Amino acid sequence: MQTADAKTVSFNEAFRFWLKLGFISFGGPAGQIAVMQRELVENKRWIDQDDFLHALNYCMLLPGPEAQQLATYIGWRLHGIRGGIAAGALFVIPSIFFLLILSYIYAAYGNIPAVGAVLDGFKAVVVAIVVEAVIKIAKKAFKTYRHVAISVLAFVAIHFFQVPFPLIVLGAAIFGMISLKFQVPSSKSEEEKPKTKNQKPKTKNRTLKILLVCLLLWLLPFAGLVSFLGFDNLLTKIYLFFTQAAFVTFGGAYAVLAYVNQAVVSAGWITSAQAVDGLALAETTPGPLIMVLQFVGFMTGWNNPAFANQTTSAIVSGLLTTYATFLPSFLFVFAGAPYIERLRHNQKLNAALSGVTAAVVGVILNLALAFGAAVIVPDLQIDVFAFGLSVLSFAALYFFKVDVLIVVIGGGLCGLIKYFLL
Repeated sequence: MQTADAKTVSFNEAFRFWLKLGFISFGGPAGQIAVMQRELVENKRWIDQDDFLHALNYCMLLPGPEAQQLATYIGWRLHGIRGGIAAGALFVIPSIFFLLILSYIYAAYGNIPAVGAVLDGFKAVVVAIVVEAVIKIAKKAFKTYRHVAISVLAFVAIHFFQVPFPLIVLGAAIFGMISLKFQVPSSKSEEEKPKTKNQKPKTKNRTLKILLVCLLLWLLPFAGLVSFLGFDNLLTKIYLFFTQAAFVTFGGAYAVLAYVNQAVVSAGWITSAQAVDGLALAETTPGPLIMVLQFVGFMTGWNNPAFANQTTSAIVSGLLTTYATFLPSFLFVFAGAPYIERLRHNQKLNAALSGVTAAVVGVILNLALAFGAAVIVPDLQIDVFAFGLSVLSFAALYFFKVDVLIVVIGGGLCGLIKYFLL
């Protein structure tokens, strides 16, 4: 897997780096990708710039956490399957334990006034974070007026008609492919493009093995849940739901949280306020922001115990959520990597994905409104403190480029100061 230009590296050395990365990967996907660019391309020179960007482009096409998938892909390039597993797993494992601890503190002691004050500060910052995400993604997604139209339709569908997120993704992809017919052809003719689509991959058997292994790894927990708890048990439903979410989460953590928030809140698993709190806690831990789903799973198990022990139910629910969320990421990278060239030059696929990205803007805007209403206008009355802190946090993030972790911690301190002063 090693390229001629990249520096040879031992598996043990790479393992130590991936472990370190799991503890320092704050700042969301953009920050995490920047760290890997600096460390792996510029400092260590384990992979060259072209290959890094090639891998990043592929991971951006996939549903799920692109930074974790990028680490998995680079680990695969360096040391094959075991390298990919080490990189992808170590990117996530530290955040699993950090977030489990924070989730328990939140669930068990969140009603303590001082803790609640800190969380109030976190919530106001989260509103600013989501609004900033809408603007950033919109700048990249809105390439033509058609993308704006897709975004508006997606917002209307999810906000006013509660259309399920998977259907919005499907509709946006179809709309994107149809819109390709109305685009002006590029100067590069079809014949001039790399003719990779007629090349038969030599890795069909390998891909089939990966699919079977991943299917087996998914079926084992599912069989255990059905055997011991039954098909209608909440833990079984959680496992199925978050597996489904893993396959439609184009657009990153904010898009999936919008989808999950719509589904789990309406089902009564958690409250909208708890979803806001979860995003704030996930922002304070290393690892992919999509780890917020572990918090959602944890609180689902806490609010609706499947066992006599509430804590055990919550921990099992959270870990099942994480497993179901990240297993498909390894499948996408290991099975799809040999076909990257075919995907890169597929105009219809790229048009479909650009449509999905545009729809994600509308979906995240809906999330921003939902979170904003829950935090700034609770009980139909404006919370001046929350509104002011949200505005200041947005200014710090968007105009002054302050690190998101600093802003989140600052918001918590502001909430605490307000509690002691008032």
